[in-house]
Formats: sequence, structure tokens, C-alpha cells
Amino acid sequence: MSEDSYREVSSQSWGSRLVSSLTGMLVGIVLVAVAVGLLWWNEGRAVNRARALEEGLGQVVSVAADRVDAANQGLLVHLSGHADTDESLTDPVFGVTEQAIKLRRSVEMYQWREHSQSETREKLGGGTETVTTYTYDRGWESSLISSSNFKKPGGHANPGRMPYEDWSQTANNVEVGAFRLSRDQLASLSNFNPVDLNDATPGLTLPAGAELSGSEIYLGQNPGAPEIGDARIQFAAVTPQDISLVAVQKGNSFVPYQASNGNEVSLLESGTYSAQEMFQKAQDSNRQLTWILRLVGVVAMFIGFTMLFGTLRVLAAVVPMFGRLVGGAIGLVAGILTATISLVTIALAWIFYRPLLGGGMLVLGLALLFGLKRAGKAKAPAAPDMPAAAGSPPPPPPPA
Repeated sequence: MSEDSYREVSSQSWGSRLVSSLTGMLVGIVLVAVAVGLLWWNEGRAVNRARALEEGLGQVVSVAADRVDAANQGLLVHLSGHADTDESLTDPVFGVTEQAIKLRRSVEMYQWREHSQSETREKLGGGTETVTTYTYDRGWESSLISSSNFKKPGGHANPGRMPYEDWSQTANNVEVGAFRLSRDQLASLSNFNPVDLNDATPGLTLPAGAELSGSEIYLGQNPGAPEIGDARIQFAAVTPQDISLVAVQKGNSFVPYQASNGNEVSLLESGTYSAQEMFQKAQDSNRQLTWILRLVGVVAMFIGFTMLFGTLRVLAAVVPMFGRLVGGAIGLVAGILTATISLVTIALAWIFYRPLLGGGMLVLGLALLFGLKRAGKAKAPAAPDMPAAAGSPPPPPPPA
């Protein structure tokens, strides 16, 4: 075992586990209910978003960025052009200046980190013994780690605060041809690129004890051998670039499009894309988010069912082998219930939000099940005739 580690052994009685499992049952019920609600809401969200994008695609008009046409006022427009600004953004502490759409400062500090790994062993009688090993290493972190919460704080003290805070600034006036981007559109621009501080303006100010190391400001003795409390500061910027957008034209700026179902559509991408390509990318993102949320809902439901039946495992854990067997059975049952209820919830949501498609899918599924059942019966071999028992009278002759 590493010398820079700490091991803690804790025990839990069978009665304490039983009480905890009863609380876990309530949490499990809530978790299952939340998962069902999430799956239902997610299907509605996905359908509404897809419909709004389909509606927008049918109404969008591509326009030139070099002039504002009053005839397009209030219409959903698509345009591509070069987003540019004449503003220079300056960091108020270090004086880093860039002509950019956005400028941000990122601060990291070299700190102690704690990692834990636990192993639980069930004992005869239903109690448990847990061995937790805490290990410590050092590394760069962007947020403050409180060493007072460590299991072994001695020898692993971190500073009480970061030497500098993160900071960012956005230009007020960013234009694309004759148009001006809204604040919401500016917020969606996030393709930052590192700022080379070696090419920084003469306004660059280094505090005492700081030096330039590559493209970052280093606070410490030796960048090659960092010590606890050393900090490194980096800058990144969103520079003028080609963009494409879809939004409602309002004067010389833009507002989101409100679809008939209340869903808002406002698209912006770095690069040059047609309206069709932008809506396709938005549909792809919608489908990706839908599957992510489905996975979250399914996992939450499985955990909920596992907690719901956890008391059975604790009751059986008086004999550890029985506890493991019951635990495996609970996992199987939880998996079956999760798959069944998840699929039913998603199917019912589709029927609710898209009755024709959802109903058609349900009818098709039932038809397949009925067909499989009929095919199974047709292929079943006929039962063979049973020979007559010895000494029994022969069957009567057929009627004339």
C-alpha cells in the first residue's frame, strides 16, 4: 500500500441496514416515478421540437447579409456572413487585449486531491464491514478543493482560496454584414481558441512572482516542478469568423421564431451552411438529446426498482450467500420491470403526442405478436395416438 494513503474500516449492523433499506424503498418509489415522468416529458419535448423545426424549415427565407430588406421584417430568415466587431476586449487584471467577440480568463491551481475506493463484505448475521482506502495525489484543478474535508488532512493542506478568479467578457456590437447579432445569439458562440500571450499587446501586466511560460501566465517558482499553491492562467477568445443563422428578422437584428406549438427556434452555427443543413443539424441534435434523456430515465428507473426491493436482499443477507442470490434475482426483476415500463411509457407517449404514428406502431406490434402466436400453433406437432391399455375392450365399430 502507498505511504500516502489512509484506510478506514467501518461496520454496519443488520438492523441498521434494514432501517436504511426501508428508507431506500421510499427513495426508490420516488425515483421510479421521476423516471416515468422524465421519459414521458422527453418524448413530448422531442416531438414538439421536431415539429417546430419542420414548421420553421417550411417558412424560412434565405437572405443576403449585406443589406436589411424591410420586406423581410417579422419573417424567419437564414443568412450566412462574417461576424465581426471593432471592439477590443481587455482583461482588467492582466491587461491582455484582443479584438474579439469574446475573451475569457481561465485559472487553475496546483492542489492536493483525494480519491477513495471502498470494498464491502457481508458478514454472517446480516452485518457488513466496509474498508475504504483514501489515496492522495497532486494536480491542476480549476476549482478550489477544501482539504479540511479530507479524511487525512495532515500533510495535504491546500490554500484557502484561488489566487485569481475566472473572468469573461463579450463585445456589445457584433455585426454580420448589415445586421447585428442579439445577446442570445452571442451567448451561443463558444468556439474559443487559445490566445498566444507572446503576441499580446504592450498592455500585458505580470504580477510579482509571475512569468510567461509558453502561452500562459505562471505563478510559482518553477513551471517544470509545480508546488502546491502554484497557479497557471490561460486566455482564450472567440475571434471574428464566418457564421450561419436562422432567426426572425427584427429591424437590423434578430429574435427567436415562435412555432405554433410554442417552441422557439433560433439557430446559429460557426461556418457557412444552407438553411436545409442547419435544420438537419438541429434535428440531429434533437434526436441525440432524446436518446441521452431516454438513457438517463432508464438508468434512474433501474436504480429505483433496485432500491425498492432492497429490503428483501437485506432480509436474506443474514446468510451472505442467500443475500447474494436474492440480490441477483432483484437485479433480474428490476431489469425486466425497467425494460417493460420504459417501453410502455415511451409507446404511450408516442400515441399521445403522435396518435397516428404511435397507434400504427402499436397495431403493427400486436399484429406481429398475433402472427407469431399463430405460427407457433401451426408448427406444433400433433399429439400421438395413445395405444390401448392391455385387457381393455376394443373400441366400438363406427356407425353404419
